[in-house]
Amino acid sequence: MRLGMIRTAGALTGALALSLVTGCAGGDAGSAGNTVTYWLWDANQLPAYQACAKDFERRHPGLDVRITQLGWDDYWTKLTASFIAGTEPDVFTDHIQKFGQFADLNVLEPLDGLGIRDADYQPGLAANWTGRDGRRYGAPKDWDTVGLFYNAELAQAAGLTAGDLGSLSWNPEDGGTFEKAVARLTVDKNGRRGDEKGFDKDNVVVYGLATNGGGAGDGQTTWSNLAASAGWTYTDKKRWGTEYRYDDPTFQSVITWYFGLAKKGYMAPLTEYSQSSQANAQIASGRAAAAFDGAWMLSTYDGFKGLDIRTAVTPVGPTGKRATMMNGLADSVTKNARNKPGALKWVKYLASDACQRTVGRYGVVFPATWAGTRAAVAAYREKGIDVTAFTRPVADRKNFTTFSYPITTYAADVLALMHPAMEDVFGNGAPVSSLDRTNEQINLILDQ
Repeated sequence: MRLGMIRTAGALTGALALSLVTGCAGGDAGSAGNTVTYWLWDANQLPAYQACAKDFERRHPGLDVRITQLGWDDYWTKLTASFIAGTEPDVFTDHIQKFGQFADLNVLEPLDGLGIRDADYQPGLAANWTGRDGRRYGAPKDWDTVGLFYNAELAQAAGLTAGDLGSLSWNPEDGGTFEKAVARLTVDKNGRRGDEKGFDKDNVVVYGLATNGGGAGDGQTTWSNLAASAGWTYTDKKRWGTEYRYDDPTFQSVITWYFGLAKKGYMAPLTEYSQSSQANAQIASGRAAAAFDGAWMLSTYDGFKGLDIRTAVTPVGPTGKRATMMNGLADSVTKNARNKPGALKWVKYLASDACQRTVGRYGVVFPATWAGTRAAVAAYREKGIDVTAFTRPVADRKNFTTFSYPITTYAADVLALMHPAMEDVFGNGAPVSSLDRTNEQINLILDQ
């Protein structure tokens, strides 16, 4: 389940080069009449969708699915260019952060006739893909939440148990037990911990918390769970809001405290972050002890040789609840699809239990249907991977708040403004109040 913030790491470890993979042979693969072109970005999921394509072709003789896999950055660049050039795929994997932009461009085909029902999927996933016109433009594909990954050996050396890390709480005043734990996990060049006298914040060997950058406008694997657990929401409405709230005092108090962890030496600074040194890489190298990251990274962290990586739920916030973004991808049909009838059949199949159970059995992502999710949980269990920290928020709505990416118009403009603004606050020490001006600019754009 980007930029270090949107389901990127799994895709980036795949390949940035274009890779064409055809499903079962049959018929003229170059003819729009019997070929359905499908784009995705995650190399880890490619085998699962190859298997789905094979089954789809068996069910629909004469139709062939041609899958194109691209790395994250190339994916969106080439997809945008394809809409301009008229070479867009019939079907593509869509991201909710991009949905507003594509809705603005009017390049998506409505999917209302496919019989997709909200109740067939995990709560909220299907409803998120409804446009301002009330029509559906995405078929639910998968979902993810965010948890705390940590190095068990480093935690044990710090005297922290799994129970300790699974029962943390925080507040923007003193950071609560979460900040204490992060400080305890931090070690300077002299072996002193962040909570010990004489700790040298300017010469840290192991940071208690890794960084995934400034978080831009969504903070998916950075500050989003903290802001939501403090009661903050991105916009004035759950979907298609007309005003962003980055000028809200609650949000700014969260950001001040969160970025303040780096000033204290407990969290890796922005200079530690890059496309090749995201949070997972900081954990793998031993540079950091813990990191907020997404469920799509479970297999990646599990694959770090010589490291015992475990997971915990996000900390309880001032609202008395834990929080996590629950993101969900979808499959969309392009308005100018060359094989629209075939594309619609393929998307309907992708959203079905038949395909989603297949995807779930690969244990790389949580499919959107209930049956698909159960298959994934079983597959992870067989691999010895505990996914409780990521499934609990979905099952326990009493103690967890789940929320989506902000869904608004002008999504690309919001990202373009918030990405540098948040990095300016994090990396350059700009006052958090500078976000007032950025928020004003964003809302002026939305008001057009």
